[in-house]
Amino acid sequence: MKVSVKVPATSANLGPGFDCLGLALPIYNTITIEETVLPGTGIEINLMTEEEQPLDEMIFDNIPKDENSIIYKAVEMLYNSIGQEPSELKINVQSQIPITRGLGSSASVVVGGLLAANKLLGNPADTTALLSIATEVEGHPDNVAPAILGGFVLASQEDDGSIICEKLNWPEEWDITVCIPDFELSTNIARSVLPESVKLQDAVFNAKHLAMLIQAVNNKDAKLMKMALHDKLHQPYREKLVPGMSEIMEAFKHEDGVIGCVLSGAGPSMLIISCGYDLDKIKSKVKEIWEGQSIKTDIRTLKIEPKGAEIIE
Repeated sequence: MKVSVKVPATSANLGPGFDCLGLALPIYNTITIEETVLPGTGIEINLMTEEEQPLDEMIFDNIPKDENSIIYKAVEMLYNSIGQEPSELKINVQSQIPITRGLGSSASVVVGGLLAANKLLGNPADTTALLSIATEVEGHPDNVAPAILGGFVLASQEDDGSIICEKLNWPEEWDITVCIPDFELSTNIARSVLPESVKLQDAVFNAKHLAMLIQAVNNKDAKLMKMALHDKLHQPYREKLVPGMSEIMEAFKHEDGVIGCVLSGAGPSMLIISCGYDLDKIKSKVKEIWEGQSIKTDIRTLKIEPKGAEIIE
C-alpha cells in the first residue's frame, strides 16, 4: 500500500509575527510513502523533480536520506505514539518548493510524511496530534500549521507543549508577490544572527504591530496593514544576510498600492503585498535591484492556498 500527499509551500513571520504567523502558498511538494514487502530493506528516501526525475545530488548533498532525515523522524514519532515501530518504507519526495529559501520546504516534507504515514496506519492521529508532532520536529508551528490547515494561520506552541491555531481570512484583493533569489540561506544561519535577548521597547513594538496586523487583516484595512508590517525582532538582524533586501524594501516604501515588503520566513525570499498595484512594475523593480548585484530571481504573484495538505492517492 502507498499514499501520496500534496503539501503547499509556506511563508512564516510576515514581519512582526515572528514564529507565530504563516500562510500557505500554491507551490507544492508531493510526498509518497510505500510500505515495502521485502523484510530488512530498511528506509529508502528518494528526492526527485515534479517529473519524477532524480534531483541534482550536488544540490542535495547535505540532506539526509536515511533514518536521520526529518521526514523519517516525523514518521517514526507517529508510529511510536501508537506503540509501533516503522516497517520498511520507501519515501519519494517530488519537489517544487525551493530549499533553504524561506518557503517551508522542510515543513512540507514533515507534514507530508506524517499525513501519509497516518493514512497508512488507519488515521490514528487527529489534526491536533499531527500538529503537535510536526511542531516538535520543526521546532515551532508557524510553517507546519498553514501547511496542514491552509490559508493564513496564527499559531502558538504553549508552555505545556499544546498547539493553538486560528485561521484568519486573508483579503482576496491583496496580492502576494513571492520573490525567490538564486542563493540559499539556511535557517540555522538565519537564527544564529538573532540576539538572545531584545530591548523591552523592541518587544513592545512588535506586540503593537502584530495586534495591528491582525486587526488590519480582519478589517481588510490596507492602510493599517502598511503600518503593521514592521518588525524589530528578526528582520533588522537578517538584513545583512540578504543582499538587496534593504533596497527592495526602500523602493516600495512610499508606493501607493504596495502594502509592504517582508522577509519570507528566515529568508532569503521576500514577499511583497499589494492591492491594485502594477504587478509587472514590482517584478521589474525587484529584478533590477537583484540583477544589479548579479542575483537571478524567480518572481511569482500568487493567491493564498486555502486547503493545506491533501491526500491525493
